[in-house]
Amino acid sequence: MKRLLSIELQKIWKNKASRVLTITYFVLLSFIALIASIKFDLGVFKLDLAEMGIFNFPFIWHFNTYIAVWFKLFLAIIIVSMMANEYSYGTLKQNLIDGMSKKEFILSKFLVVLLFSLASTLFIFIMSLTLGFIFSSFTEIGIVFSDLEYLTAYFVNLVGFFSICLFFGILVKRSAFALGFLLILYFTEGIIHLLLNWLILDNDKVNEIIAFLPLQSISNLLVEPFTRLSIIKNIGTQIGVENIKDYSVHFSNVIIVLVWTAIFMFLSYKIIKKRDL
Repeated sequence: MKRLLSIELQKIWKNKASRVLTITYFVLLSFIALIASIKFDLGVFKLDLAEMGIFNFPFIWHFNTYIAVWFKLFLAIIIVSMMANEYSYGTLKQNLIDGMSKKEFILSKFLVVLLFSLASTLFIFIMSLTLGFIFSSFTEIGIVFSDLEYLTAYFVNLVGFFSICLFFGILVKRSAFALGFLLILYFTEGIIHLLLNWLILDNDKVNEIIAFLPLQSISNLLVEPFTRLSIIKNIGTQIGVENIKDYSVHFSNVIIVLVWTAIFMFLSYKIIKKRDL
């Protein structure tokens, strides 16, 4: 596995676009820390995001992972470009000639997916821990390390999403088309959602059904955290809106995404196995 991963990392690092995108991704993740500097003072209206408690433990785990997950498109571009380059530069055929099996080839790509996901998760963990100890009002160890399931959900979210990107990259051989297919899948799930709403009319039942769709299941891993903030809850109470949203990470959602990950990786292997390279 070490050999396979080393080969893939060399391919990525020697590609200038992939190298720039990787560095840009982690730089952008670090910009989450700049949220603490956002302050508005417009007379009566004053806003200080750090004072609102967004970096309080354990809320910070939910907030930072939710914000960070929106940047995953940068790594998704690297994943699909990685496959496009295999076909464009003939490295896939050369690897097979050099003795790498097709199973090892797919495994090497999945190892890259795992590595990117793990590196991103560790980065968010360290950054959140640092910001939390600087800004949080609660620094007891029991509170600091509670709600770490959001990091698990973040990791699974990335692995699932990148596995889909890898599948489309293998399927269509071109990075732009692969991202286009990803967009088509997104709109297809949206259309299915609308049709189910029209046919069933029971919103809870519809949500239970669409939770099994690949992109929706990935999205369900991390629910928006903003309405958890006390200031938002107080506003809701004052206007008579009761917040009953479930913010927890459900084991069933994790399993659904892992199943989809296995399916897309299996399909990727089947395509490579049957395709005349």
